[in-house]
Amino acid sequence: MTGGRGTDEGGALLPGTQVRVARAKVNLFLRVLERRRDGFHELETLIVRISLADGLRIHAGSDPIRFRTLSLSLEVGGDGEIASAVPADQSNLALRAATALAERAGVRGFADIELEKRIPAAAGLGGGSADAAATLMALNELWDVGWGEDQLRDVAAAVGSDVPALLAPKAAIARGRGEWTERLEVPPLTWWLITFPFGVRTADAFGWWDSDRAESLAGTGPDAATLVRTAQGGDAAALGSLLFNDLEAPVMRRHPQVRTAKETLIGAGAVGAVMCGSGPTVAGLFPPGRTCSVPGAIAVRSGGG
Repeated sequence: MTGGRGTDEGGALLPGTQVRVARAKVNLFLRVLERRRDGFHELETLIVRISLADGLRIHAGSDPIRFRTLSLSLEVGGDGEIASAVPADQSNLALRAATALAERAGVRGFADIELEKRIPAAAGLGGGSADAAATLMALNELWDVGWGEDQLRDVAAAVGSDVPALLAPKAAIARGRGEWTERLEVPPLTWWLITFPFGVRTADAFGWWDSDRAESLAGTGPDAATLVRTAQGGDAAALGSLLFNDLEAPVMRRHPQVRTAKETLIGAGAVGAVMCGSGPTVAGLFPPGRTCSVPGAIAVRSGGG
């Protein structure tokens, strides 16, 4: 990101400014265990961060003597079509994350956030949640909050179910509603993504799972211990057949294009393919060095720094 707030005339970052990369994710598995009384679902998932990423530049400061209130601003730019689908109001997860941290830590000051969008919205790739996690980590430093990961994870869980896992830089298992996380090391993997011009709301995907489960058309996938061990070993060929997502069948039933995309990636040489999160994006896992001939497919890597 060049120019804009938080930089001098030469483009150098001013004091109190950070640039962060908010990387999307792929779910190697997603198990839906049950619907909770609070309306959320108990789940278990393993996510890996991928090279497709948004960019954030955050200029911020806090001082209870100089500032009597909190002032937040957000500008959204980047890919025109993608950016146009992203709100710049309080419904944006980056702003919600900033507000939640300020309220819990008693911050008085300001934060000006510039968000450069490259991750499609409502695509199952965790773009908004990644932005929120990056915002939390940046403001924890810029506002001199100084909280550890456990405290930040509590704030993250209040912002969104995917946000706690996306505090991890590479890979993590998430359980519960997403608030219980465990970092993992997963070697680099090669993926090709097929995205769609429509999105799927997370609430709709889980609602479809509830409906289909009542008709015995959906259920909970197998224990993922073998998948986790295989992922940690980095053997793409062995991992491919183990990928699964309990939300996949309900979403495919409403959007058959998702099934077609999965079959297309397998036909193009993927050793496995899986829908990302609540969909509709599909990720195909390819052996190292193998390319994909599917028009419009996006090459990404997981396991980087």
